[in-house]
Amino acid sequence: SAVGTLVELSSGYLILAKMDDATATSAVAGFSAALNRMPTTARKSMTYDQGREMAQHAKITQETGVAIYFCDPHSPWQRGANENINGLIRQYLPKGTDLSVHSQEELDAIAFELNMRPRKRFDFKCPIEVMSELMAKYHESPSTIQ
Repeated sequence: SAVGTLVELSSGYLILAKMDDATATSAVAGFSAALNRMPTTARKSMTYDQGREMAQHAKITQETGVAIYFCDPHSPWQRGANENINGLIRQYLPKGTDLSVHSQEELDAIAFELNMRPRKRFDFKCPIEVMSELMAKYHESPSTIQ
């Protein structure tokens, strides 16, 4: 079993995607479903490590419109925000946990709790607040958001 993690970089907003296993087919299904639940303005690109589960990355791009980039091998610091959130997720899903027993609804509840946790890097705002502010700015003036 596996759980995919997606972290929007500007806000730290987390989405967890249930996957049956760590295969490329499951990654396509899980990440595509998760990314397509996000507003298009918040899903421009994705950076991933060199895992074999991303062998069908072009299919994810085709299904979601999200460009996928890969970190250099053995360079987890290139995905620092995601590596940090993975540490927080371990508080809910310790290493060695059977992830198959968790439904998508349970994973959504874990993500919600983490998205409500204030973060120092955002002046103690929580990711949900920061994401809401970003979406509000986009709707006010879509041409000025980068």
